[in-house]
This record gives sequence, structure tokens and C-alpha cells, in this order.
Amino acid sequence: MIEIKDLTKSYGENIAVDNINFTVEKGEILGFLGPNGAGKSTTMNIITGYIPSTEGSVKVAGYDILEQPSEVKKRIGYLPEQPPLYMDMTVKDYLHFVYEIKKVSQNRKTHISDVMEMVEIGDVQKRLIKNLSKGYKQRVGLAQALLGNPEVLILDEPTVGLDPKQIIEIRNVIKDLGKDHTIILSSHILPEVNAICGRVIIINNGKIAAIDTPENLSKTLTNESKLVVRVAGEESHVIKALKDLTGIKYVEAQGQKEPDSIDYIIEAEANIDIRKPLFYAMSKHGYPILMLKSLDLTLEDIFLQLTMEEEAM
Repeated sequence: MIEIKDLTKSYGENIAVDNINFTVEKGEILGFLGPNGAGKSTTMNIITGYIPSTEGSVKVAGYDILEQPSEVKKRIGYLPEQPPLYMDMTVKDYLHFVYEIKKVSQNRKTHISDVMEMVEIGDVQKRLIKNLSKGYKQRVGLAQALLGNPEVLILDEPTVGLDPKQIIEIRNVIKDLGKDHTIILSSHILPEVNAICGRVIIINNGKIAAIDTPENLSKTLTNESKLVVRVAGEESHVIKALKDLTGIKYVEAQGQKEPDSIDYIIEAEANIDIRKPLFYAMSKHGYPILMLKSLDLTLEDIFLQLTMEEEAM
């Protein structure tokens, strides 16, 4: 659906985007992460045709942004960090205005009504945009991106400045949109990206530092197998039994989470699956295992590790 090849953008001697390559498949929600100034917004502005690239190509649904810009723009809905709203217009009038600017072909009344229903702004359609809450303004911004039913949505910080309730509401809207659209989502709220996106790109200093699922990135960046295990038994005895187990190199008690049991973080040697030996050892000593789960790197851990490593180079 989206194909980026050897994309570069320079401003004089400053290289904002440095020879990046990636694709986004149809129906995928892709997280686009990076520190401030990393090149995220520049890349999204190039994809949408707002600014030209210095080198490389961008294709959307097979159309090149430089050679067939109108075809690409028809297929993209863009929500920038600051939605392009006219504050003195009502929601309904604004959407009718955007409908005309975009030269949308669908039936005007039905299409605008459907879009308002999709992002749940029908109840405020007669209100002035300047009198809406931040959450509703974001919804109106999302509505204008959806007019024309574009195949691709590019969302730059869609929940910035929202309260937790509004974030959850917009997140749910984006999830629903992902069923019928290809989405690139840029956000500084990493748990949000983890909850919505199937795959992430981390960009730093204009270059792609990593691209994969959060789960695969976690496995790639750490060779250790870390588990959290909840065991019922005397803490000192359980710790000794765990440390005596071949393959375990680190044990740390985390305190009591439920009566008569303690949680422990266990780190095994690389490439060792400790789960079965752990079960047999605890069973042998009569210490029931009440809970066992992996302790993967969080998306925040991955982001910090990759960006800090590149800065240190």
C-alpha cells in the first residue's frame, strides 16, 4: 500500500531524513516513533505531498507522489499534530467546506453524516469549533481526514493534550478505523502505540533504528530469558531453591502480591528455557507456583535502548 525507497530530505547541510526504506501493508496500523527532531514529521509531510523529498521515492497504492500527486492525495487522509480547523465555523459547516476543497465524489449529505457518526461528533455538529473541548476538536480533525474515504490515514500525535478518558476514546476510534484503513500513527505516548499498532518503526537522527513488532524487538534486544514467578513458600528457602537451579543466573524477590506467596524475578542463561526445570524443582520442594509470566522489554525500554545506543555511537 505504501512503499518508501531511499528517501532523503536535506535542508542545506542538515539531513532531516537519511536514506530510509520501509513498506506499510494494506490494513496495517504502523507505529512511527522517534525523539523530537528525528525526522518523523518530515517523513509524513513527504508522504502526504506537503513537501518534496531531496532523493528517493514514495508510492501509495502504486502511484508516485512526485509523478502523480493528485492520485496519491486522493488516497490519503492526514491529521497533523495541530488539526487544520476553522474555529469560527460550526462542525457541520466546516466538514461541508472540506468536502468541497477535497472535491469528494460521495453523496455529500450521506457521506458527511456517516463520517460524523464514525467519530461520534453528530451531537456537536451545530456548535462552533472554538467552543468544543480538545477531545472533540481532535475528533473533528479526524473527521476531515476521513472525508473522501481515503485508503490511507496518517495521524501525527492524534491524542496530544487529551485527558486519559479522551485518549481512550480516540484510541478506540483509531482501532476501529484500522479495520478498513492503512494507518501510520506517530505518537510520544508509547503505551498507546503498543496497544494499537501491530508493528513499529523507530527513527533516530533521520535513520531507521529498528522496524518490527514490539515482541520481536524485545526478543532481539535481549538475550536473557526473564520471568516473573509467584511461589507459595518461605522466601529464603524458595530463593535458595531457585538459585540452586541450573541455568538461573539471577533471582530477586519482589515482595508479597497475594497472601502466603512471594513474587520473584528470575533471569535465565541465554537460550535456556527454564520453565520445565523450574516447575519440577518447585514441585520437588513442595512450593506451589501460583503464577508464571515472561518479563519482556516494554516499548519504552526498546525506544530508550535504541535511541540512546545511536546517540552514544
